[in-house]
Amino acid sequence: MARPRSAPRTVAHPEPEEFSLQRVLEALTDPVRRAVVARLARAEADVSCGSFDVPVSASTATHHFNTLREAGVIRQYYVGTTKMNALRLDDMEARFPGLLRALVDAEEAEAEAGVRAAGRVAGLSRG
Repeated sequence: MARPRSAPRTVAHPEPEEFSLQRVLEALTDPVRRAVVARLARAEADVSCGSFDVPVSASTATHHFNTLREAGVIRQYYVGTTKMNALRLDDMEARFPGLLRALVDAEEAEAEAGVRAAGRVAGLSRG
């Protein structure tokens, strides 16, 4: 049955007690999803789906957002027709203390190391 035009669009989310460590870890194995989580962790406000610069098609990006939401890592909600994303840091911290912070720190360290390594390679190739 179709949603009445006056009803707000909603998105289903698992409750924190429903979070599965296996499902969260599986959701975080993909580098695109880890990049989404890292971006949300750095953001000062919630971020719309269309604002992410990901190297995948829109339909694949939707799959990644759904996987993160279904695992409990992000919360999604609509503002008009725009789907917004927020990291469920407090819920994740309560269920799996330190997990997301460790992931974000590791992701940022790897990105920084990759930038340094790319700079060294570029410096060598100019020689």
